[in-house]
Amino acid sequence: MTTDAGDLRELTVGTGAGLVAGTGDQQLGTDMVLNIGPQHPSTHGVLRLKLVLDGERVIACEPIIGYMHRGAEKLFEVRDYRQIIVLANRHDWLSAFSNELGVVLAVERLMGMEVPERATWLRMALAELNRVLNHLMFLGSYPLEIGAITPVFYAFRERETIQAVMEEVSGGRIHYMFNRVGGLKEEVPYGWTGRARAAIGEVRRRLPDLDHLIRRNEIFLARTVGVGVLSAADAAAFGASGPVARASGLDLDLRRDDPYLAYDELDVPVVTKTAGDCHARFEVLLDQVYASLDLAEQCLDRVDRLTGPINTRLPKVLKAPEGHTYAWTENPLGINGYYLVSRGEKTPWRLKLRTASYANVQALATLLPGCLVPDLIAILGSMFFVVGDIDK
Repeated sequence: MTTDAGDLRELTVGTGAGLVAGTGDQQLGTDMVLNIGPQHPSTHGVLRLKLVLDGERVIACEPIIGYMHRGAEKLFEVRDYRQIIVLANRHDWLSAFSNELGVVLAVERLMGMEVPERATWLRMALAELNRVLNHLMFLGSYPLEIGAITPVFYAFRERETIQAVMEEVSGGRIHYMFNRVGGLKEEVPYGWTGRARAAIGEVRRRLPDLDHLIRRNEIFLARTVGVGVLSAADAAAFGASGPVARASGLDLDLRRDDPYLAYDELDVPVVTKTAGDCHARFEVLLDQVYASLDLAEQCLDRVDRLTGPINTRLPKVLKAPEGHTYAWTENPLGINGYYLVSRGEKTPWRLKLRTASYANVQALATLLPGCLVPDLIAILGSMFFVVGDIDK
């Protein structure tokens, strides 16, 4: 559609349509409105970006969300406290274990429930392994989006090594469904901690292959250094968290600053950078993998020294007492919050999710204006979001 406005025109087109208004000497100054998505390989799912372009330069960006909305928060209200776990682990499908964990922590806090110590340390070990799996996915897919094909093979080699031990313990490769209110589903297989420790050692030994391949690659540096700079002030204003915020210099990690489970008994290294650009975000993600491998190994060492039950015996019908509580966790992509309201029934009256991806993606409205279209893809990929985690 073309609308007249003096000598200027606004041209709204779809991807791949002609970019020039007018012909020959009669070409007109044009602001083009271009939709990237909702079906586009660079949007990590059905996210729509409504862009206003001046030639190859982005003038304005409006992220339009909701295409994947599945109504999880309403479905929570008609599922009991065992059933909501299966819904919760699906909004960020790369962080399923951590999503389950946040929900059960909220329910346990409302019920005033003590979880066995062995279950607590196993939860931490599995959460850190899940963090590694999440980060490796982005460490492989992000270079792929800007033209580097090889790193994804290295990233998936390491993912498969960790996936094997996660699948052995839970039976699932993505949606683990291993957390339960009061602990974990069942005891881990005999010798599993040793096999998990061996997998961690193998990944730690081979991870430099991926590191050396991409971190200082001159083409990768040219595409990411100084591109998409998010200041610490803007990161805080948008409520950004996790690797995106720490790459801008926000030194915040709930595992250290507001510990849950038994993180207060560990020295949690918090990886931060100050540049705030695409490369800094990638480096934070990469360095966090090394840190999480070390934390997972420490947790497994502690598990081996503990005996006792892995869960708490619960009544057949589980009801949380009347009241409300808020639990938050340091998920792989940032801070996830779980606001639970109960009226003493077997289903939540309200369970509101505060997801990291939802907050982080808002910054695109500030980051994208002024950049070129090729840089748009580099910036978009470096925000490390999952669209299901935005839409819920």
